[in-house]
Amino acid sequence: MKKKLDFAIGMFFALATVIFIVVFMTNDAFFNWAFERHHNILSWYIRPLFIIPMVIFAYRKSFTGIFASIFALFTSMFWFSVPKTSSPQVLEFLAFEMDYLKGAWTAPKIVISLAVPLFFVMLLLAAWKRNWKWLVGVIIGAAVLKVIWSIAFSGEAGTSILAPAIFGLVVCIGGLGYYYFRKHKKVNNRDH
Repeated sequence: MKKKLDFAIGMFFALATVIFIVVFMTNDAFFNWAFERHHNILSWYIRPLFIIPMVIFAYRKSFTGIFASIFALFTSMFWFSVPKTSSPQVLEFLAFEMDYLKGAWTAPKIVISLAVPLFFVMLLLAAWKRNWKWLVGVIIGAAVLKVIWSIAFSGEAGTSILAPAIFGLVVCIGGLGYYYFRKHKKVNNRDH
């Protein structure tokens, strides 16, 4: 794909993500509809998997791939149907998340919430610069901080994200490790 077209399509997905976030935060009906579906923990397991294509597209310097992956990550919270039942911990944690997002935005809350875009910037820069050690560090650090934040702010209910966070971390590290070693094997085979 030509660079200009790649950039234009990438910016379309970036804008679509911003619009999604604005509508999500300002439209109570949509917010509640999305969170009903986010009760389905399949969305908890799938979201971290979008880190793999994000990183691969940043490695390849594809704006379309990067921002389409980010759009998919954010919207995947409502891809699944409303579950028939949810565990009390899941219900309690999501009630906390909903209150957190809809509550007053104080200076400390804004600073803590800036960790999300900072994570994306660090992740994409590490991949763009092909710094695999930094990349792995960012992924591990984000998973650890997400678990700490969840438990610190929502108590025992925050432990409900442990399994999806560990699953996502293992799959991301494994998938990116596979990609990294496959890439290096091709380079080494060409050199010999």
